[in-house]
Amino acid sequence: QVQLVESGGGLVQAGGSLRLSCVASGSIFRTNVMGWYRQAPGKQRDLVAVISGDRTNYADSVKGRFTISRANAMNTVFLQMNSLKPEDTAVYYCNARGITVLTTDFNSWGQGTQVTVSS
Repeated sequence: QVQLVESGGGLVQAGGSLRLSCVASGSIFRTNVMGWYRQAPGKQRDLVAVISGDRTNYADSVKGRFTISRANAMNTVFLQMNSLKPEDTAVYYCNARGITVLTTDFNSWGQGTQVTVSS
């Protein structure tokens, strides 16, 4: 079983910055992909950014403002969010996919962290 714990959310004014962190733990053999998704009230959960090896992919709405990075040895992923806008307000979820020590696949989610950007 793999658990993800997020931290770093909060309230910030428009134009400000926040840094989210997510640590994966448990029966992990290898984590292949880690990423961040977000869900605003009444909307579906959407991709924000993912990282696999040295490749990254971002939603168009956050390109140039958000940066995803990893600390592989610690199964940790970060999301640096700059120039935040009120429309970035959402619950942000961490996701990790990979292989357990039992050689089974895992696809795990964190509990979510609230990010609120005031105008």
